[in-house]
Amino acid sequence: MENARFELYTRPTCSDCQDAKAFLEKHHIPYINYDLSTDPEREEELIKLSGSRIVPAFVFRKRSLFGFKSKPEVFIGFERNREEIKKRLNR
Repeated sequence: MENARFELYTRPTCSDCQDAKAFLEKHHIPYINYDLSTDPEREEELIKLSGSRIVPAFVFRKRSLFGFKSKPEVFIGFERNREEIKKRLNR
């Protein structure tokens, strides 16, 4: 994922979020975590990206010629998107 950035939007009360973070840590996958309970302004960003407030939200941003300007891929939920997320992470 050298040419990509991986972001995760979470809340501490979300068990699916905790499962996602445990998976990422177990596989040593670097990511940027946005905890909406401590960083509430990120919720508006999440709504713009995904159209909802549902977490966990996985955001894959590919580096374009001019930085991270291309439209990101967004997946809502870990359990139901586990295989697709693994493909994106090459795991």
